Amino acid sequence: MHFDLTDLRLLAAIASTGSLSKAAATFPVAVSAASTRLRLFEERCGLTLFTRKADGMIPTPTGRLILEGSRSVLNEAEKLRETLRELSGQRRIALQLAASTVANSTFLPATLGPFLADYPEVDLHLVEQKSSEVLRAVQAGECEIGVYDGNLATGGLISLPFRDDKLVLLVPADHPLASQPLSELRNALGHAFVCLPAERAMQRFIEEMATQHAIPLQVRVRAPSFDAIAQLVAQRAGIAMLPEAAAARFALELPVRIVSLADAWATRELRICIKSWEALSSHARQLVDYLSRQ
Repeated sequence: MHFDLTDLRLLAAIASTGSLSKAAATFPVAVSAASTRLRLFEERCGLTLFTRKADGMIPTPTGRLILEGSRSVLNEAEKLRETLRELSGQRRIALQLAASTVANSTFLPATLGPFLADYPEVDLHLVEQKSSEVLRAVQAGECEIGVYDGNLATGGLISLPFRDDKLVLLVPADHPLASQPLSELRNALGHAFVCLPAERAMQRFIEEMATQHAIPLQVRVRAPSFDAIAQLVAQRAGIAMLPEAAAARFALELPVRIVSLADAWATRELRICIKSWEALSSHARQLVDYLSRQ
């Protein structure tokens, strides 16, 4: 049985206005044309959808069922139009992603690059926060997606695997710790550190771990990035704590050594968190798919 969206819009307009003439005016078309379209639709269906009265038109019980289906189809059609506008670049899509320093600086760029290339209509706002703050932001609806330290309780959020990583020490090649394949943080706290800026989420975490040993971190210099930190370590400015994924690259390029940390908190599973699948936009769902399958 043939029908088109104009038929369905006319049915919805008649039901909402209670009048064929008022419904025709919303298109706008002549009342005679609207009447003919409604008659042909009813004839094709073999159904009477409206009761005609002097004071207007009222949906029949059958008509109410058809209207319910019509509104569903019209809603889906509108969603498709929005998606087409987005994909053609006529409408910009803004996504919010909160993530820890480790995720931002190591794993996310390799995944976000292909996603943004595939979806040029998306503008991504990437926020760096401590894992506990990432969870709070997703729970509060401040961002749709978070990447956090999987050792934390999610508080009811949906959690998906992302990557495994651990924190390690990066030391100059001739440093006293360089000959030790494994060390606890307490054994390193007597040495000067090259650190990230104090406001960075990962740096706050490192300094909290040092505080637990009642030994303040000896910060000799703060650098803006992992690359800058590695360069300073190579020049014997101090030692540093970095994600293993980043440290392994620097160990191939610079005169530095990696010392694994024996502390349990140094081994971390990074995970993706969302509030609910239903609350995610279509583009946010695609981003979660990119993150989880890569």
